Amino acid sequence: MIRPLNRYRPKLLRAVLGASLGLLISACMTANLKEPMPSTLVPAPQAAASHPLVVVLPGRYDSLGDLQTKGIAQAIQKSWPVADVLLVGATPPYYMDGGLVRRLREQVIEPARQKGYREIWLSGASQGGMGSLFYERNYPGDVTGLVLFAPYMGPDRVVARIAKAGGPAQWQPPLPKPAILNGDNYQTEIWRTVHDWSKDTARTHEIWLACGADDDLLPAARMIATQLPPGHFIELPGGHEWKVWDVAATRIFAQIASASATP
Repeated sequence: MIRPLNRYRPKLLRAVLGASLGLLISACMTANLKEPMPSTLVPAPQAAASHPLVVVLPGRYDSLGDLQTKGIAQAIQKSWPVADVLLVGATPPYYMDGGLVRRLREQVIEPARQKGYREIWLSGASQGGMGSLFYERNYPGDVTGLVLFAPYMGPDRVVARIAKAGGPAQWQPPLPKPAILNGDNYQTEIWRTVHDWSKDTARTHEIWLACGADDDLLPAARMIATQLPPGHFIELPGGHEWKVWDVAATRIFAQIASASATP
């Protein structure tokens, strides 16, 4: 279940990245961090010589089971029936020790390449969108592209600071760039990723974004959109919920599928 994230407080997100596990999550959200992140593959409904792979990360209050029932895989495959979809249970515990990006690379992306996937898209909603940007920060251009659904971009004060600077292109991230993500720097580091697209505009042709018109994260999404090509940001009726993101996924992956099929 996704709950409204308009009051996703700084202390909460600091905890997501580094504080005590037991302070934030209930027993149903615990995970054995010694085990690989759980995942479920939804095979493409249509045969193809080569299947692309779409990796989907959940929001903060979603489990792997929620991803399976919310219809995101079906929404993607409705427009891109040759795509395999991998739903990954990257719940808060996998963020909280700072190991999300490492796990994504070692447990998801690299094994997918070893299985022969040449086109890999990383997608996520809310916290999962943030996680996708974390991956892009550490490994820019490593995956084919990103599809972000209302990504969490830090508390209101951080978003306001970026806006006051004139937007992500004009805002200057602090130097030097930290070697690792932690609870003290993640808020600026997700924006550093967006800022850096102004220096690599070719990369933005593989970045897509969607957000509901009634979503409290819309101001941040609109700022991210200033870095993207025309048509790569979709604003739909609705709030912070999967029924909005499912519609967006069908529209976005229709365009990705069309471009992928072009010689």
